[in-house]
Parts: sequence; C-alpha cells; structure tokens
Amino acid sequence: MQLTKYTDFALRTLIFLGIQPSGERVTITQVSEHFDIPRNHLIKIVHHLAKAGFIDTVRGKGGGIRLGKPSAEINLRELVEATEETLRPVNCAHPCCPIAGHCNLQGILFGAQEAFLNELGKHTLADLCGSDSNMSELLHLTTDRAAQKPAIRAHA
Repeated sequence: MQLTKYTDFALRTLIFLGIQPSGERVTITQVSEHFDIPRNHLIKIVHHLAKAGFIDTVRGKGGGIRLGKPSAEINLRELVEATEETLRPVNCAHPCCPIAGHCNLQGILFGAQEAFLNELGKHTLADLCGSDSNMSELLHLTTDRAAQKPAIRAHA
C-alpha cells in the first residue's frame, strides 16, 4: 500500500511538531521550508489536521502550530485513516471487472490492507519522534538551500 503525498506531508508535519520543545509553536513556513513542501498545500493539510484534533493553531502575531495532544496519544492508524481519501486497495466496479464476485483478489488485498492498518495502530507519533536527538539536529539545520547547490563555473 502506498500512502498519498498528502498523508506523507501530514506525517512530516507532525514529526516536526513532535520534536519541538513542549508547547512551542512553529509556523507553517518553517515546516514548509524544512521539508520543501509547497506552502499553499501545507496550509490545507494543517487545516485538516487541526479539524481532526491532531494540532492546535493560533493565528496572528506570535501564532503558529503545535501538537494538539501529546505525541504518545496520536495513533498512526487514526492519522492515516483521517488523511487518506480512500483506503480501498482495489475498485472492482470501475472499470467494471468481468470476474468481480468470483475472484479472491479483493479479499486478499483487503486482508493485507487490514494487516497494514493494524500494524500502524500499534504505533504512535512518539514512536516516530523517538529520543533520537539526531533527528532534531537534522530538522533544525538552518542552511541556505542555494548555498548547498554546487556552483556552476563558466569555461573561459
């Protein structure tokens, strides 16, 4: 099963928030820049995450986003179910499959999907954030992206 970019970006956002000091707010721009996520797309994701209770948002000067509950209470299955538009691994009705109803593929795929979701259900955001200070260091790098690109030298 492959998750959509929407869910991928939601996970990255929550991980970034999860490694922040307790209660500290960050801006959408900070998250966008750290993960190179289009800001307008991230605004939609943040709105969705806030409506679902995963994060809190504060508008205006000094505002920002932060986790809406402790990372140990954010279940990964619940997050995926909240952010994925559809979790159907196969759609036998469109286009109409001539062997629908007589094929075991749909049942097998749904079973595999349920195993995938059950495994996610055993984990929380805290498992992703962990105690690995290296992740925090990686996500707090403030390097200039332009400076990271190799210089192109003109040949004389």
